[in-house]
Amino acid sequence: MNTRQRIAAVFSGRKPDRLPNVEFGYWDETLRLWHTQGLPAEIHTDAAVERYLDLEGLASFHQLPVSNGLFPPFEETVLSDDGSRRIFQDAEGNLCETLLAGSTMPRYIKFGLQDRADWIRRKRERLDMQHPGRIGDVGATLHTAQNSGRPTIFHAGSLYGWLRNWMGLEAFSYALMEDRPWIEEMMDHLVELTLAVLRRAVPVNRVDLGWWWEDMCYNRGPLMSPRLFGELLVPRYRVITAEMKRLGITTQVLDCDGRIDALVPGWLEAGINCMFPLEAAHTDAYRLRDEFGDDLLLLGGVDKLALIQGKAAIDREIDRLGLLVERGRFIPCLDHRVPADVTFENYLYYLEKKKALLLR
Repeated sequence: MNTRQRIAAVFSGRKPDRLPNVEFGYWDETLRLWHTQGLPAEIHTDAAVERYLDLEGLASFHQLPVSNGLFPPFEETVLSDDGSRRIFQDAEGNLCETLLAGSTMPRYIKFGLQDRADWIRRKRERLDMQHPGRIGDVGATLHTAQNSGRPTIFHAGSLYGWLRNWMGLEAFSYALMEDRPWIEEMMDHLVELTLAVLRRAVPVNRVDLGWWWEDMCYNRGPLMSPRLFGELLVPRYRVITAEMKRLGITTQVLDCDGRIDALVPGWLEAGINCMFPLEAAHTDAYRLRDEFGDDLLLLGGVDKLALIQGKAAIDREIDRLGLLVERGRFIPCLDHRVPADVTFENYLYYLEKKKALLLR
């Protein structure tokens, strides 16, 4: 079986020859450190690591060449750089500061979407759903994907996460309370944009996965109440997932960090059925399986802290996930990108131990 067939088998409840050996990716400084620990210096991207280690990870999945969301993106422009920190405009139009040592999250100085005037301009200039540049050579990508045996992804985008990124969490949250019609207007446009891209670009029964990005939880729960989530987001998601189902895309992956438990019922109701990356520090994958059964697909769940702690901890983590693998509809992989605290030796040990898990 190839990777595409394995993923389809697992998520439909059938038993493949083995589980696909999926991994998520690596911090830049992780690879720089690994170069001093045995990883060849020419291996410096996620895709190169996957080829070198014979993985079937996300970097080898085929991204349908369509641009959902901002198009064209803002030009990334460096405004100042003193050797230790950099001030720049990012691709979403925000003014940011980042430290040049290490992989730190940027500090946002000013968000690009401040008011309705900004929205009207952004909608006109960068959210035009008929822009001809949004659609690339879909046929060539699907042909390559068919020959490679790797799955193809349509990026369904975001209704919460994009707006939060463009406005900032605080401003978005206040606007939700003080000007809900504006928030709904923006969400509705994003729904229509995604539908337009789907209808222009996606042929029936040729794309394997819908992929959503909605980072809307932290370590204690959601950043929006489940009630508001059910009112605002669930019915809008459902419109998009219904169209994807018509096109044969039945597996919908939701990429959300943090503790997701309270929002899982709403995502399932909306037709989004696979949770990822299942951060072990915040989300109990066994509890989700017990509560939602076979309706819920699971991807991720391997505690990255075990790989930091060493071989004995890795052994315990592999053992912990054994029953979850046996219960099916679950593909284990690290619960986020590999941090620099994980040595190359420990990562290779984890991959070796994981091989037995993939055969259960």
